[in-house]
Amino acid sequence: MPTPINTLTDDALSWQESALCAQTGPDFFFPAPGSSTREAKQLCRACSGRVECLEYALTHDEKFGVWGGLSEKERHRLKQRRSSQG
Repeated sequence: MPTPINTLTDDALSWQESALCAQTGPDFFFPAPGSSTREAKQLCRACSGRVECLEYALTHDEKFGVWGGLSEKERHRLKQRRSSQG
């Protein structure tokens, strides 16, 4: 049997099962350049998996879309702050 490519455990990704974004289309969280991310961020704020989602995006260096309620630029700034503190 082949080894799965995904090295994360099912527990590490369990937040995805109940994530509100799983109930909407990807266009909502990956808007066209210059489009508003406000609605996606509002949905993220209500999501119980927001923190895990954000940490996933930071750990995996997600470059595009809204993850954990933050845009690409906001995640980049957060990573910079964390690295300067650590």
